[in-house]
Amino acid sequence: MAKTEKFTIDGDKLVEKVKQLIHEGNIRRVRVIHEGRTVLEIPLSVGAPAAAVTIMIAPVLAALGAFAALVTKCTIEVEKIEKSPPKS
Repeated sequence: MAKTEKFTIDGDKLVEKVKQLIHEGNIRRVRVIHEGRTVLEIPLSVGAPAAAVTIMIAPVLAALGAFAALVTKCTIEVEKIEKSPPKS
C-alpha cells in the first residue's frame, strides 16, 4: 500500500532533502512541484541496492541542484510504501 505526502521546502534545502528521502529506502517516487507544475519526477525501485540507486540518481540530483538555485520554495510530493502488518 502506498502513502503520499506533500510538503513545501526552501530551494536551498531541496537537494539534501531529496537525498535523504532516497536513502530512506521505502520511497516509490519523488515529485518536485513548482507553481502547480511537476518539474521533475524521480521513480525509485524499492529494494534496489543503494549503490545502484546512487549511480542512477547522480545526474538527476545535479539537474535538481541547478533548478533549486533558481527557486526560493517548491513542493515535494513523496509516495512511500507502507509496510503491511504481519498476518497472524
